[in-house]
Amino acid sequence: MNAERPRSVIVTGGTKGIGKGIAKGFADAGYAVLVVSRNAAEADAVAKELGGGATGFAADVADTDSTKAMAEAALERYGAIDVLCANAGIFPAVKLGDMTAADFDHVIGVNLKGTFLSVSAVLPAMKAAGKGRIVLTSSITGPITGFPGWAHYGASKAGQLGFMRTAAIELAPFAITVNAVMPGNIMTEGLDGMGQDYIDGMCASIPMRRLGVVADIAGAALYFASDAANYVTGQTIVVDGGQVLPEGAGAMAAMDG
Repeated sequence: MNAERPRSVIVTGGTKGIGKGIAKGFADAGYAVLVVSRNAAEADAVAKELGGGATGFAADVADTDSTKAMAEAALERYGAIDVLCANAGIFPAVKLGDMTAADFDHVIGVNLKGTFLSVSAVLPAMKAAGKGRIVLTSSITGPITGFPGWAHYGASKAGQLGFMRTAAIELAPFAITVNAVMPGNIMTEGLDGMGQDYIDGMCASIPMRRLGVVADIAGAALYFASDAANYVTGQTIVVDGGQVLPEGAGAMAAMDG
């Protein structure tokens, strides 16, 4: 930690689910957190909940000017941008027969273009400082697995990893690392109301027999931001309780045999 100021982090999509969990994890670790959401009131409310040096900011990650304003706000408030957690993402389910070009463009615009714009916005400050950490929230869906209705989402998440690898090479001379966390099924408020039978069905495909919690993803993001990851760039951590490991239902059944 810097003796003169707490380290700072921007968390996009920081008011709900995994993003809020990441914001809390960094706040608990002593970071000054810029909680970013398209909704200013929600961003301010989460920042107030986190306390410490957390503040809220309204930005649309799919918009160039908005992401630039986000970075400027972080720099003005905290004096530096030490970490960017590019977490903002959407996942509306639409199967290919019904998916329109507008549907596809919207998801790619937020999830993939939004990653590019968020990273681009923080680069001047990180390059000036001679260091920085960028952590992307990708997914197992797209890079490793598929799920009906999420072709556009899967494409965006796989695209993030392609972006990450080249960005990591380009930014390495500036001591800026770029890595990604790949969550599996995580228990968030998005599952509220789905019922226990639905959750039990999800757990049945996971060797650890439970869903992850947002703190699991925050822990991986904190690792990438920590001094322990000084020499780690262009890498991914899958946080899924082993979900991608079994060779089908037979392997899961054999666990109990």
